[in-house]
Amino acid sequence: MKTLGVIFSNIHDKEINELTSLRTLASIPFGGRYRLIDFVLSNMVNSGIGRVGVITKTNYQSLMDHLGSGKHWDLSRKNGGLMLLPPYGVGDRSLYKSRFDAICGIRNFLSRSDEDYVVMSDCDTVCNFNFADAVEKHVEKNADITVIVHKTDAGKLCKQMRTAVEYDKDMRVTKVSNSDKLTGEKSVLTNMFVVSRRFLLRLIENADELGYTSFSRDVLVRGCKDYHIYAYVYDGYFASIDSLANYYARSLELLDKNKRDELFRKDGADIYTKVRDSAPASFARTAKVRNSLIADGCEIEGEVSGSILFRGVKVKKGAVITDSIVFQDSEVGEDSRLNCVIADKQVQILGGRLLSGHPTHPYYIAKNTVI
Repeated sequence: MKTLGVIFSNIHDKEINELTSLRTLASIPFGGRYRLIDFVLSNMVNSGIGRVGVITKTNYQSLMDHLGSGKHWDLSRKNGGLMLLPPYGVGDRSLYKSRFDAICGIRNFLSRSDEDYVVMSDCDTVCNFNFADAVEKHVEKNADITVIVHKTDAGKLCKQMRTAVEYDKDMRVTKVSNSDKLTGEKSVLTNMFVVSRRFLLRLIENADELGYTSFSRDVLVRGCKDYHIYAYVYDGYFASIDSLANYYARSLELLDKNKRDELFRKDGADIYTKVRDSAPASFARTAKVRNSLIADGCEIEGEVSGSILFRGVKVKKGAVITDSIVFQDSEVGEDSRLNCVIADKQVQILGGRLLSGHPTHPYYIAKNTVI
């Protein structure tokens, strides 16, 4: 079944604005060597999707640098492949204001495609998911829309607006509700969808007549009775990155080998990223490293515990890093101590500094900062 991929790179930027002030949500570093877009893009490639459009908006220079021609995901092709779509809405050609506005802005891209189905996804979803089975169920049910849901204890989620989905024994969606007060086990929307392309084009063509401005409110919530909307339950590892504290917690979860294996080695499906030919990490005789992810190119002379260090990080002699995340090419000076810290790219922490946050409120250091 021919399927088209559409990725929204900026939809939830405001929810984690510390990390998105200079980059898109899609290009936020994650897991020591990846970017958030790597997960959804790899999922699509592993599902046999050969044409993927990435809808941009603002701050997408780093995203362009990371994706390049798409060759690292086998998407550098003469026909199909990876396409960056312009950040314009409809009408006055202004920046889009909602998911539905973004979809309307790629009408020509959808019209020129010949795939029967469209897989749409945000970039705040970290999982290893093969869309092929969801597309197959979508076809079997003759559905207009299939929403991918994940069952979870809503009481443990960040108290932000969530979309809960209810469905009958045939998986036909009966109710969709948005609330920040969900409790108990709920089937929560993952912001991943399978949509019939012709149906999506009809929605766009009739948007003004129907008064549609929001995909969630107008299409999903109001459309349960009018459209054939079905649910597909994904039960594997799933993380939604929707706040700085949540980013911190979900990142350090990867220090658990079981969760790391479930994300990166599920059914032999790899997560791909841009390859850099860096030297291996080096560890001096004074280095002490425990339960940490250390990327290539790091130079460790001090102590690192329960932390994630991206490529090219330097930890000087006597420095101690615990429960922290340090982005690419940052340096921690001699005898400095970091606890519950997120240091962005190219941060320089001079010697003798003491910086600490809390697991529920990590201390964030902006890119290129010198402390």
